[in-house]
Amino acid sequence: MAFDFAIFRSQFPTLNSDTIYLDSASTSLKPKVMIDAITNYYTTNTATILRSKHSQAIALTEQFEHARTLVSQLINAGKSHEIIWTKGATESINLVAQSYARYLLKADDEIIVSELEHHSNLIPWLQVAKKIGAKVIKWPIETDGLLSIDRLPSLITDKTRIIAITQMSNVTGQQPDIEAISNIAHQNNAVIVVDGAQGIVHNRLDVQKLDIDFYAFSAHKLYGPTGLGILYGKSDLLNKMDCWQGGGKMLKATSFTDFEVAELPYKFEAGTANIAAVIGFHATLNWLRSFDAASAEIYTCKLVDYAKSKLRSLPEITVNSVENSPLLTLSSKQFYHDDLAILLAEQNVSIRNGELCAQPLIKALNCNGVIRASFMPYNNRDDVDRFINAVKSAVQILK
Repeated sequence: MAFDFAIFRSQFPTLNSDTIYLDSASTSLKPKVMIDAITNYYTTNTATILRSKHSQAIALTEQFEHARTLVSQLINAGKSHEIIWTKGATESINLVAQSYARYLLKADDEIIVSELEHHSNLIPWLQVAKKIGAKVIKWPIETDGLLSIDRLPSLITDKTRIIAITQMSNVTGQQPDIEAISNIAHQNNAVIVVDGAQGIVHNRLDVQKLDIDFYAFSAHKLYGPTGLGILYGKSDLLNKMDCWQGGGKMLKATSFTDFEVAELPYKFEAGTANIAAVIGFHATLNWLRSFDAASAEIYTCKLVDYAKSKLRSLPEITVNSVENSPLLTLSSKQFYHDDLAILLAEQNVSIRNGELCAQPLIKALNCNGVIRASFMPYNNRDDVDRFINAVKSAVQILK
């Protein structure tokens, strides 16, 4: 199944504008099939799910649950009930922190968190550590800006219970060896929590093969709608966890003295779900099957390589991202990142700048902020050329 750039690009209506979109690591553009699916739900096919018995509600419930199956197949989960719908990767990690760590960890237990992490895979652990008296242990990057697996064993003690790690840094693009980290975690009776928000877009991993305990990601970075997240967890761990939120459909029975929770996955899905988003993501996941993800990623990384070759003529700019990455992160000792971003925006080039919700990592990289151009298979060389010309123009103005 070859990757056809022209066909892929044609699926995104937003690309008809004059703006060069290089902010996909914040949120990807949306294909027409997803837009049409959500529009159809709201215009001709509105109903609730898991409740009503009329034919439209039943059909939507089947599609809603089939979307869960498609996610299960995407990451090779053992069972579809190990897939929990949330409102984003952030909520997924918070769910693990509050329903697993808060109730099962004890005072002085330790949670190892890498310095690569987005705030979403740091703050929830700091919050729960404060509540139970546990400790968050920093797994620092090395002087080359990379995370070293060799450092991990020295951080582990008999108090280590959780290792929290990103699949792919949203700043440098580094993709740690999740299999090696998982092996080390389980050899030391710890669980591994993987933030896949950036990584799943570029590298589909197998949660069973890698023996991942918890895996979180968001639909909106994977061409899907906003407001929808996924938490995968091993059944035995999910069954041990207390439900985080109470309300409709997360229980079997209740009275004014107690309640009995529903089976997986519904014990974690209180209230009416984001039905439109799940229906839209169902369309997205089916559509993605028509493209070869590996070939698309190779194409995308070649765009970044091309951009890097053009940047060599700008000594004022430092590249902070790793090789073979779809992210191109830049910083400068001479210019403030906000000034560069504003000048790029004035030339209709959309990028992200600042600390990228990763303040500890930005500090460790010894810069006050970065600009990040994030590429996807719908970008092309013309986008790269316009980006590079915009950067060169900005540098000349600031000089």
